[in-house]
Amino acid sequence: MPKRGDWLAEHPESGQSFEDFARAKPNRPDKYRSKIYLQPLGEFPVLNMPLVERLKQYASAYFALDVQALPILNLSDKNITTRVNTFTGNRQILTGDVLAILKKTLPKDGFCVMAITMEDLYPEPSWNFVFGQASLRERVGVYSFVRYDPAFYGEKRGENYGNILLWRSCKVLVHEIAHMFGLTHCIYFKCALNGSNHLKESDSRPMHLCPVCLRKLQYSTGFDVVSRYCNLFRFYRNVDFDDEARWVATRLERIIGADAARETLKGTKQK
Repeated sequence: MPKRGDWLAEHPESGQSFEDFARAKPNRPDKYRSKIYLQPLGEFPVLNMPLVERLKQYASAYFALDVQALPILNLSDKNITTRVNTFTGNRQILTGDVLAILKKTLPKDGFCVMAITMEDLYPEPSWNFVFGQASLRERVGVYSFVRYDPAFYGEKRGENYGNILLWRSCKVLVHEIAHMFGLTHCIYFKCALNGSNHLKESDSRPMHLCPVCLRKLQYSTGFDVVSRYCNLFRFYRNVDFDDEARWVATRLERIIGADAARETLKGTKQK
């Protein structure tokens, strides 16, 4: 049961079955629009291009599509609504204004574009903040790294800071992109599509999709499940996400057998 302050306690949701999803006729990639684009926004004072490259790799493995990063888009000359958050004293930008810009700049061959930023976000005046927001129909979304940085809360960055930032960023990246495939929040299992209302709840959300949401995504992109799990295992091993790598290996053992899984995954970690 959700505790006070958790997503489902604040935002009751009825869930989306696979049948509901298919009946809604969600956007699906086709031969004309098949790429996922990442759009960095503004400056990235604590980030660098290797992190963006990792996010590209992860999204490509997760959705089994080509993923490209666009040049940084400067927001200083854009008509963006901002405010100062009364709790943190930090500037925030209105997600709706960002989404409006992205709709105009989405490349013709893009299935969707996901903006990434170090600016704090809010979706409407009554909300304190939002980690990210994506449109189920318009194929645009945005999310912020800033609340995944301990410095945002006045804390010191630990030795493992970069790995934690990547882990959190990968989670919210695929969560928001999945929305652009028409997947709503999941209420059935522990799932990457669970809603989150605070950092603790976001951290407790797994990186994997539950059976219902995996079926929805496979319906949209037609990926081979075994090949997808192999690519995810390779990514997790390369970035030392050991728990996730073990989880994927167990899934493969269930699907193709323990011996075949060990042989398939042999030697997948790269230097």
